[in-house]
Amino acid sequence: MASGSIEKRGPNSWRLIVEAGDSGVRDKQTKTIKIDDKALLRTTKKLQEYLDGELHTFKKEVESGEYIKPQKMTLDHFFENEWKPKYAANTDNLSPLSYKTYQTYYASHLKDKLGHKELGVIKTIHLVTFINDLSKPEARKDGKDKPLSPGTIQYIYRILKNILQRATEWQFIKANPIIGVKRPKVVQTESAYYDEDEAKVIIAALYDEPRKWRLLILGAMIGGFRRGELVGLEWKDIDLNNGTMDVVNSISLTEKGKAIEKGPKNKSSKRTVTLPDWYMEELKIHRKEWMKEMWEAKELNIWKGEEREYVFHGGFGKPYYHSYPYRWWSRFTERRGLKKIRFHDLRHSCATLLIEAGASMKAIQKQLGHAREQTTSDIYAHVTKKLSRDTAEKFNKFSPQNLQLNTTNKSSIK
Repeated sequence: MASGSIEKRGPNSWRLIVEAGDSGVRDKQTKTIKIDDKALLRTTKKLQEYLDGELHTFKKEVESGEYIKPQKMTLDHFFENEWKPKYAANTDNLSPLSYKTYQTYYASHLKDKLGHKELGVIKTIHLVTFINDLSKPEARKDGKDKPLSPGTIQYIYRILKNILQRATEWQFIKANPIIGVKRPKVVQTESAYYDEDEAKVIIAALYDEPRKWRLLILGAMIGGFRRGELVGLEWKDIDLNNGTMDVVNSISLTEKGKAIEKGPKNKSSKRTVTLPDWYMEELKIHRKEWMKEMWEAKELNIWKGEEREYVFHGGFGKPYYHSYPYRWWSRFTERRGLKKIRFHDLRHSCATLLIEAGASMKAIQKQLGHAREQTTSDIYAHVTKKLSRDTAEKFNKFSPQNLQLNTTNKSSIK
C-alpha cells in the first residue's frame, strides 16, 4: 500500500511525495504542483481538499505503474496529456483558430522528428538541427519541390517554444532547451494597400454590388475591422444614432458547420469605432432590409439565427462561414479587373488612408485595436516614409538650382 504526504515548497507550490512497495524496498516518487488560482490559495479548506485530491490521483498513478517521471515523459505524451488539456484548450491562452493551427503544425512537422524523444533528453543541439532541417525541401509535407517559407519555419519555432515553455514552468524539465536556439528570421514585406485614388475606384465598383457586401467590405477598408470581427458583428453592438460600432465578438473558425466564437484578439481589440455619417445612413437602410428578410424567413420556417442578430449573413440568420468574405472579395476584384489585395490588406488600407489624411499613430492604433502604438508604427513605417519623401519633394521648388534658373529667366526677359 502506498503512503503519501504533502510538502509546501513555495508561496504557491507543493511537493507530493508517494512511497510504494514492500517494507524492504520502497519506491519514492515526487511531483511538484503549482497553483495560480488566487481564490483557491486564500481558502484553507478548499485548498487542502484540492491538494488531497491531487495526492490521491498521484498515488493511484504510482501504484498502477502509470506514473511517468517528468523527464522520462515524451514530447508527444506531454503535448497530448498536459499541454493540450491544461493550456491550449483554454481560450484565454490560445484562440480556437490558433489551437487548431498549432495541432496541425505539430502533427505535420514536430511529431515525427521530436515527438518520440523524452523531455529530459531533448538538448539545444537537437532543436538547432531540427530548425535548420526545416529549410530543406524534404521538410515540406505537401509535395511541393521547394523549402518551407521563413514565416512557416518561424511559426513552427513559436509552437515548439510555447510547448517547452509550459514544460519548464510546470517543472517537467529544469531548463528550456530552446533558449539557446535563435529565432528564425523573417524579412518583413511591405503590406499591400489601396491609396486614396485606388480606394475611390474600389468604392465606386462596390456600389454596383449588393448593399450587405458593400457595407462589409467598407467596414474593413474604412473601419479597420478584422474579417472575424465583421463576421461576428451583431446589431446590438451598433449604435446607429451615434454612428459607432463596438467590437466585442469575433468568428475566425467554423467547425462542423458551427461558428466558433471568441472575444476580440486582445484587450486593445475590444474597442468602439466611429464611422462616417454616410456609412451609418446606409447601414440604417440595411437594417430595414435585414428585418424584412428575417420576418420572411421566419414565416417560411427557414430562419436559423434563433435569437442572434448577425449583421452579415447569407439569408437564414447564421453568420457567414469564417473564410467566405475572403472568397467573395477575391471573386469581386477578379470580376472587376481591379488591383487585388488580401482581405486583411483592406485593414491596412484603412490605416494608410488615415495616415495620408494626417491622423496620428495613436488614433490609428485605437482604430485598429493594436495593443501598442509601436506595433502600428512598425507595420506602417513604409507609408510614413513615403509621405515624408512626398512632403520633402514639395520643397524642391526652393532648391538653389531652381531659384537660379528662375532668376536667369527673369533677367533674360528684361
